[in-house]
Amino acid sequence: MSRTSVLSDDQWSRIEPLLPSSDGRRGRPFRGHRQVVEGIIYRYRCGVAWRDLPAEFGPWQTVWKRHRRFAADGTWDRIHASLLAEADAAGQIDWTVSVDSTINRAHQHGTNLPRSAGGTPNYKKLLAEPPDHAIGRSRGGLSTKIHHACDGKGRPLAMIVGPGQAGDSPMFPVVMEAVRVPRLGGGPPRTRPEAVLGDKAYSSRANRSLLRSRGIKTVIPEPSDQIRHRKRRGSRGGRPVNFDSNIYKGRNTVERSFSLFKQWRAIATRYDKLALTYRAGVVLYAVVIWLRQ
Repeated sequence: MSRTSVLSDDQWSRIEPLLPSSDGRRGRPFRGHRQVVEGIIYRYRCGVAWRDLPAEFGPWQTVWKRHRRFAADGTWDRIHASLLAEADAAGQIDWTVSVDSTINRAHQHGTNLPRSAGGTPNYKKLLAEPPDHAIGRSRGGLSTKIHHACDGKGRPLAMIVGPGQAGDSPMFPVVMEAVRVPRLGGGPPRTRPEAVLGDKAYSSRANRSLLRSRGIKTVIPEPSDQIRHRKRRGSRGGRPVNFDSNIYKGRNTVERSFSLFKQWRAIATRYDKLALTYRAGVVLYAVVIWLRQ
């Protein structure tokens, strides 16, 4: 890997057939995909402004427009799903899944669009821009939260962005629904992990019921206040939750996965105005992570 090139020839050969072609379309043909994609990666890796991209990537407007196009039409998500399907067919996905979130500060240059704060946008529509642009005000100021599910080896399976002040537990069903790994031989995608690990923020009756109804082992510790409340109610409080402390030792994989994501400066700090393009940058890094496998 050089300072301006991340993808090897073998890695590029895996994703090149999955990129859209301009053949048969009106207008100018696409500039070489590899040059542009490397420019997109460089921008998110280094955190520079689009206008400050080195000239070797071509016009910065082309790099930005290509990323904006791929973010809106789901190109990065399709490539990510394709790599997941290949890994699942080869038995390389560890289906002990960990779920967590991380807050990233939004730069002032990414927060100057009007937004409808306080609403309840449908974050299940991954290719639609939410009214609040996934920007909220938390204790550290304007911020965005990445909700993330990874396999037992810390490799990303699903990524959702939301406002920084949003709670983790309400987003848990949305993240679990986003875990969909296609099958190469056809048929319904795989959506059911063997076990799901989460910290105490995800401990709720609704989340446990969701996992139990799908036959998924729940590895979420019970907070002390919930334990006191259950004991205070006596027999009406129900039984203690099942908790496997040995499996829970692997929950640190999601924290290490976030540390890997934040090596790219434009993910650790949000400079994008649109949640759509910011999430696309996160998905692009997920593609790079799987390509390295």
